[in-house]
This record gives sequence, C-alpha cells and structure tokens, in this order.
Amino acid sequence: MSSERGKDIAEGSSLIADHHQPPTPSRYESQKRRDWNAFGQYLKNQRPPVPLSQCNSNHVLDFLRYLDQFGKTKVHLQGCMFYGQPEPPAPCTCPLRQAWGSLDALIGRLRAAYEENGGSPESNPFATRAIRVYLREVRESQAKARGIPYKKQKKKPKQDKPSDESSSTLFFS
Repeated sequence: MSSERGKDIAEGSSLIADHHQPPTPSRYESQKRRDWNAFGQYLKNQRPPVPLSQCNSNHVLDFLRYLDQFGKTKVHLQGCMFYGQPEPPAPCTCPLRQAWGSLDALIGRLRAAYEENGGSPESNPFATRAIRVYLREVRESQAKARGIPYKKQKKKPKQDKPSDESSSTLFFS
C-alpha cells in the first residue's frame, strides 16, 4: 500500500468520526413516529384543537373511525348478499374499512409512542378498556362479515419430548 493511500485512509477514518450519522431507524420505529405525528396532527385539526395532555380514549376512538375512510378492506354490511362470504363472486357497494389487524398494530405503536413521549402508563388513552372493546368489536364484526369465525386459540398442552440441545428455538416465559 502506498504511503499516499495510507494517509487517505487515516484521514478518511477521522472524517467518518466527525460526520457520524445515527443509525437509520427500523421500519417499526419509522412507522411509530409517522403514526404519532399523524395522531398529533389529527388532534390539532379538531375544532377546537385538543392538547395532548387532554386527549382521552374518545379522541382515540374518533381517530380510528376517521381512519376508516382510508381503509382497503371490504367489510360487507348485514343486508349485503355477500355478507358472510369469505370470497364474494362479484363486487358490491359495501364500504372499505381499516382491517382489524392494522388497527391493532396501530394502537400498539401509539401506545408505545405515548409513553416514549412522556405520557404515564396509567393515563395512556391508547391502553384503556374502551379501546380494547372497540378493537374486539371490529375484529368480530369483520370476521362475521367475511364468514370467518374468529375463535381465540387455546394453548396446546405441552407434550413431553426429549430435549434437543442443538435446537435454536428460544422459549420465553
């Protein structure tokens, strides 16, 4: 290696140290920040604007209902001829909604963001019983509308197997 190149490498390493960039946030962290900003903007756009300190579960429920207009999941209404059919044979005029799984993930991210931004777990409006009930109702109504019964899976009893120490599976309790 030439001495000129060695000098460039040495100078380059000091440049890297001077211009150190924080690591790119994960997809989850980026989405959480976008969701948090969107919720904050939603509160600011209310008439009158709602300060985050006065936000409650009713504001969260209104936000979730507001998001329905941007949904991509067809949810058949009870009067629809395709109600209860998992794969309808033709289009219908039933509304598009946010899918339950998307709402559930959104609430999880907002719940975490609330606490990361200084909110206390005890006052977290994303962690209230009203939100859990709403999500359960959305899940059940969407499952019925698609003809897919949702049943909570029971834990399978443990089967005694010889332990395989070469297994890379981790179990958490």
